Amino acid sequence: MAIPSDSEGGPNPKPVGVKDKDDGEAAPEDTTIGLGREGGGEGEEDEDEDEDEIGEDEEEEDGDEEAEENVTPSSERKNLDRLLRRLSGGPVRLRVHDVIIRGNTKTKEALIESEVLDAFRTASSMQELLQAAGLANARLRQLDIFDSVNITLDSGPSELPGTANVVIDIVEAKNPLTGDCGVYSKPEARSWSLEGSLKLKNLFGYGDIWDASGAYGFDQTSEISTGVSLPRFKAISTPLMARVSLLSHDWLKFSSYKERLLGLSFGLISTRNHDLTYNLTWRNLSDPSRVSSKSIRRQLGHSLLSSVKYTFRVDHRDSHLRPTRGFAFLSTSQVGGLGPDSRILRFIRQEFDLRGAFPLGFYHAAVNLGVAAGAILPWGGGFMNSTTPLSERFYMGGHSSPVCNLGGPTSLLGFKLRGLGPSDLRRVIPPKRGEDEATVSSERDASGSITSPGRDVTGDNEFKNLSVKRFLEMFRSSAGFGIIFPTRFFRMEINYCYILKQFQHDHGKTGIQFSFSTP
Repeated sequence: MAIPSDSEGGPNPKPVGVKDKDDGEAAPEDTTIGLGREGGGEGEEDEDEDEDEIGEDEEEEDGDEEAEENVTPSSERKNLDRLLRRLSGGPVRLRVHDVIIRGNTKTKEALIESEVLDAFRTASSMQELLQAAGLANARLRQLDIFDSVNITLDSGPSELPGTANVVIDIVEAKNPLTGDCGVYSKPEARSWSLEGSLKLKNLFGYGDIWDASGAYGFDQTSEISTGVSLPRFKAISTPLMARVSLLSHDWLKFSSYKERLLGLSFGLISTRNHDLTYNLTWRNLSDPSRVSSKSIRRQLGHSLLSSVKYTFRVDHRDSHLRPTRGFAFLSTSQVGGLGPDSRILRFIRQEFDLRGAFPLGFYHAAVNLGVAAGAILPWGGGFMNSTTPLSERFYMGGHSSPVCNLGGPTSLLGFKLRGLGPSDLRRVIPPKRGEDEATVSSERDASGSITSPGRDVTGDNEFKNLSVKRFLEMFRSSAGFGIIFPTRFFRMEINYCYILKQFQHDHGKTGIQFSFSTP
């Protein structure tokens, strides 16, 4: 695929196969720069000052072309020094004449061209061409279907001075099938899960990745899903994704219900800062224990979720794991109820998350601050008398790290998983025969035969009675300090938490807590 070259004369590098050692983004370690003497033509009698400095070297090299091919290490150093002087002196005009792709036995050439041509088409100087090579190399590696990518900048045709050819050498993955498996612990829920996944890469040559994953939680969650993703397809320039999943959540301990979901999701738009997905999910809530509260029983049974979810993300932190400077912002908007069916869940859900890191100036220390907020409301006819779906509400608590992860208002150290928020009294069933099931409005034990019913965490559904005063009164707070131990395999946090404010039915505890997460 040829890119129109610049008609103006200029330097015409010739290759000697020297790797660029610059650590900057513009010249990655696998980008080779062609070096050599500069070609001249008619109309180039007036040389630049930097060309005059190396004029004597050019006269010595004009003798024999064959000698140039057998370049010695000393001449390589001279050529490299000469090029560095030219680059430091100002822009060196250079245009791309052609992009040559080698090594793609299965991958479609159109896919590679679509990833790199935009970067090279706008380059008009050697400096810009180096930056474009680094960007193109990063894009090809992000496809995750190549073992290696090497980009060489070669000289263009001799009749077109001031041009260069870009040679892209790729090595496709020898083993397209990969997988992993592991056992993960969740201390806050006192549970373990066995998780595994398989990936089949580039099956049809379009950069397609087929994957299947499964997770089995010994007392809480199980999941089986399969999907496919494409970086782009023909005229569609944005990545595409489709996924089918079957999930089961056990919330009997916290909210007296089990949840099973069969869903289909489509990724419609996916860019660096924007994501748009559509979800169609059939959901079933059940209560095998038959002790759920009134708030839970109202929503038991089948329902349909048809929603569109938009995510805007900006992350300018120097690290996602241990940031020392920069900021990150996440906004997630979800609209459910797209369809005429009466069983469709209709709601609007909005989340915001802002994180910032400020360096202290010693030992790479930094202060990390963050704020997260969310709201969910029903919509449609008679929405003031409607409730929001249980599964989409906000449930606070847990020991997951609130410092680096972007995910909305979910974590509050010092409180158990689903350990705070609105709750409702569970139903109590007398054990004696002949007695009807009764709903007890008091949490006191009955005379020897009825145990304490406990409460179901129902999430926040207080939008009808919400006011500024009530909002401030409902605040919970905790304080503490902790130590983070990062390793190659996992990240461990040890935190001491002190509960500053909690309500009667919250499950908060002052003391030492542990948190494990991926590195």
